[in-house]
Amino acid sequence: MSRVDEILSWYGSDNPGTLKNLRWMMDSGTLAGTGKMVILPVDQGFEHGPARSFAKNAAGYDPHYHYQLAVDAGCNAYAAPLGFLEAGAREFAGRIPTILKLNNSDSLFSGEDPQPAITGSVNDALRLGCAAIGFTIYPASSARNEMYSELREIAEDAKSAGLAVVVWSYPRGSGISSKGETAIDVVAYAAQIAAQLGAHVIKVKPPTEHIEQDAARKVYESEKIDVSTLEARVRHVIDSAFGGRRIVIFSGGAAKGTDAVLEEIRGLHRGGGFGSIIGRNSFQRPKADGMKLLQSVMEIYKG
Repeated sequence: MSRVDEILSWYGSDNPGTLKNLRWMMDSGTLAGTGKMVILPVDQGFEHGPARSFAKNAAGYDPHYHYQLAVDAGCNAYAAPLGFLEAGAREFAGRIPTILKLNNSDSLFSGEDPQPAITGSVNDALRLGCAAIGFTIYPASSARNEMYSELREIAEDAKSAGLAVVVWSYPRGSGISSKGETAIDVVAYAAQIAAQLGAHVIKVKPPTEHIEQDAARKVYESEKIDVSTLEARVRHVIDSAFGGRRIVIFSGGAAKGTDAVLEEIRGLHRGGGFGSIIGRNSFQRPKADGMKLLQSVMEIYKG
């Protein structure tokens, strides 16, 4: 059995259309057939504003730039909100799997408890030829239950239509501290929540060794769960997503130097991570540099 077939066997309740789209993502780009993924996400224009997102590399104001970057770099998929995908869907139809991000936040109003707006539909994803829909949840926000309910309804519609479901699970809100957003116990919990909500692919942040919850700390200490290295922490997060039976990929985070990005990727890979989703660290560089970084990341995941 190939690695892709093995991974698809974990999704026994899904219809052939959904399995086809999961296979399309895993069989695309440089990492085709490995079971690993590197995805280019470009929702930052909506989330952070155009200048903060694209001024460092002004070519990025053009939606076509990101489609072409993802294709040329050999990414498994390209993820973006409705407008960016609509702007290039015809020209790039079938050239790369796309993920329509169905909810988004803006930074013009920042409350303590974030709640994204629904900004697209399953029908939009079908019309644009997408392989999957994307959805963000913020565990630890007081609005989390509404997000969980929205995701349940959207995921049901997406799966019925043969689309895969990718969930950004980012703990954030009044329920935890800022340090707790990337705490190992919280990130592992976020992966579990996304898996329980029916995600095919789960996106979380690389976890730190901080433990946020007192109740969790007792268990980590009594059971001697190793959180001393990124590799060990990633392994624990993967275990928390149904014993490794769900695809878990990790965000690239804030812009940082090439060496720092690649060192982090090595830790993610050693821990069994299924891949990375890298936005600002790639598209804010000149195209040749962004492609080189993405391809270096793929080489690490190829082993």
